[in-house]
Amino acid sequence: MNPVVKNILAVVAGVVVGSIVNMGIIMISGSIIPPPEGGDITTMEGLKATMHLFEPKHFIFPFLAHALGTLVGAIVATKIAATRKMLMALIIGLFFLIGGTVNIAMLGGPMWFTALDIIVAYMPMAYIGYILGKK
Repeated sequence: MNPVVKNILAVVAGVVVGSIVNMGIIMISGSIIPPPEGGDITTMEGLKATMHLFEPKHFIFPFLAHALGTLVGAIVATKIAATRKMLMALIIGLFFLIGGTVNIAMLGGPMWFTALDIIVAYMPMAYIGYILGKK
C-alpha cells in the first residue's frame, strides 16, 4: 500500500478509535461520579448551565476521557502508520487539542481544569502514545 495512503488511514483510524474511547469514558462517567444535584448534563446547554455546580471530582472523567482518547488514538496511528510515526501520533494529539480547546471555549470551566487539560491531556499523551505504539 502507498505509504501516504497508509499514513492517512492511520490518522483517520486514530481519530475514530480515540473518539470512541473518549465518548465511552464520558458515557460511563455519570454512573461512577453522579452529576451535581439539579444538574442536567445530557445537553451542551444543560452542561454549560450546570458547570458552576461542578466540584473537582466532576472533572476527573472528562480529563481521563481527553487524555486516554488521545493516548489510544496515538497508539493506533503509530501502529498503522507506514512512515513518520511520531508525526502521525502528534497529528492525533493536535486534532484532540483543537477539539478540547473548542469544547472549553463553548463550556467554560475553572481555569485550573482548562490549564491541566490543555497542557497535559493532548500533546504529551500523543507523544506517550507514540512511545507505546512503536514497541
